Amino acid sequence: MSIIREWAAFVCGASAASLPAAERAVQRRHVADTLLASVAGNRTSEGRALRALFPAQPALAEAIGMQAAVIRHTEIDDIHLRSCTTPSSIAVPAALALARDLGDFDPERVASAIWAGVELLTRLGAAVQGPRILYRGIWPTYFTAPLGAAAVAARMWRLSEDATAHALSLALMLSAGRSGRFHGKLPGRSLLLALAVTAGIRAAAGAQQGVGGDPDLLDGPWLRDAQGLDADLAALTARLGEGSVYREMSLKPFCSAKQSIAAVEALIALLDGGLSADTITHVRVRVPPPYARMIATKAEAGSRSSTIVSVAFQLGLAAERRQRLYDIERSEVTQDAAVQKFAQLVEVIPDENLLEGFPACWPAELEVHTGDQIFRRRVTTATGDPACPLDDAQLRQKAQRVLAQLGAPVAAGRLIDIGLKGLDDKKSCKQLADAMWNAFAA
Repeated sequence: MSIIREWAAFVCGASAASLPAAERAVQRRHVADTLLASVAGNRTSEGRALRALFPAQPALAEAIGMQAAVIRHTEIDDIHLRSCTTPSSIAVPAALALARDLGDFDPERVASAIWAGVELLTRLGAAVQGPRILYRGIWPTYFTAPLGAAAVAARMWRLSEDATAHALSLALMLSAGRSGRFHGKLPGRSLLLALAVTAGIRAAAGAQQGVGGDPDLLDGPWLRDAQGLDADLAALTARLGEGSVYREMSLKPFCSAKQSIAAVEALIALLDGGLSADTITHVRVRVPPPYARMIATKAEAGSRSSTIVSVAFQLGLAAERRQRLYDIERSEVTQDAAVQKFAQLVEVIPDENLLEGFPACWPAELEVHTGDQIFRRRVTTATGDPACPLDDAQLRQKAQRVLAQLGAPVAAGRLIDIGLKGLDDKKSCKQLADAMWNAFAA
């Protein structure tokens, strides 16, 4: 059986009900976290600008693509480290929008569709070494988005295994991934992701109508010849369906590029341990070489994304305006003098000694100078990673802080409860799907 046909059998037959209770609980947290990102994302100026790129009443596929892009731009959505993808931003809105369109709120079906999309998307990203190709100009989430969206749609629409195989192969043919540097007030990466997700939904719709693809696509050198990627093909199907990728998923504790979170957490630990920010004269941030250059980016006025990627700026927030780590808008803090002053103290150093365990973990080691003293702190497993997961209470706290920074009159606890309970029964699933959809209709 070909790789894609094995995938199709999994997509059609996977049952989230068969997963261990612990993994189902993790999935619920990731669904709730994605709901938070959708509500928050629709309240930023960039989120509103993204929505304005689409008609007031877009076609379903376009609406799903737009929702995914708005969720992703928040940088508070989840991430899978081994693949360097953010799968729930794609799978969750797709499954819920399709459930609402179908009027079918079977929670097992929705949960299984989400799992199928997340599983295939992350497997492809890990197989092509997403955490390394990112720094070659290939955005792993963009590359895998059509496949993940097509898998969700195929399951929600109950496509046959044969039609699903064609849907998945068509989606793969639509994969791009390679991108350049984005400029302008509204970064083009969000539009590209929206189009990639839309393409995956349309690929499944085409297969539903009998459009054929190539179910043997991955059994030859296609990834290398067409995409320039060397892939571990065995990893695409190994132990498929035996447990889920949710055991490896991370939630972000605040708004940040994941590559900077360990460093921020290290500084917070030092400050909470008694170190005064006013006494700090220099900060060295040591990280694995693959992402050192990325997080060494300097924050630029008018570039929201640069403040989220820049570890220096993030450390400045941690030291001087900690609550602003939850500010996904970032418009009022970019010119904060205290934050900018602290950011000037930060130096980023690539350290090959930190490659052990990468990409399963993305560590950082801080060396903080205060006069004649040096304080060191290494964080290998950050808060929100599988070994140190956010629990329900911490997720509610994250929601409260994010929404408070936006001035959003939304009950954070109730919002998270809708997400956590949304896969319990049909009534709760409908409430969840409506909450997700209404976030974008507001």
